[in-house]
Amino acid sequence: MRFMILVKASPESEAGVLPGEEMLATMGAYHEELSRAGVLLDGVGLKASAQGWRVRYGSGGQRTVVDGPFTETKELIAGYTLIQVRSRDEAMEWARRFPNPRGEGLEAEIEVRPVFELDDFTQGEAVERFRKLDTARH
Repeated sequence: MRFMILVKASPESEAGVLPGEEMLATMGAYHEELSRAGVLLDGVGLKASAQGWRVRYGSGGQRTVVDGPFTETKELIAGYTLIQVRSRDEAMEWARRFPNPRGEGLEAEIEVRPVFELDDFTQGEAVERFRKLDTARH
């Protein structure tokens, strides 16, 4: 089972403020622990939304590109950690140990979501195409 731990954006992350040495060391130690346990798949921080864009899909196949920044910080993601574990409970244990992304004593939030696996879908030609892509990637 794969789970994505989503780090919510903060005013600091949206202002482009990089984490300090202490935060990098704390996150590094956590990710090293995940790696030693064999559950870490990926983990990165994202640059501020001012450096990104959104693609909006409209009726009739219309697509519009909207450049950042985006105003609702609480709806933005500043980074993620992707883990593969045996159960929801194990994922919850790792999430409880996730360092406060803004630093101890400050308000912050992370969100944990299960990732769809190919076996969750009705098997067919389209799923098989994704399975082949997944196999080629590894």
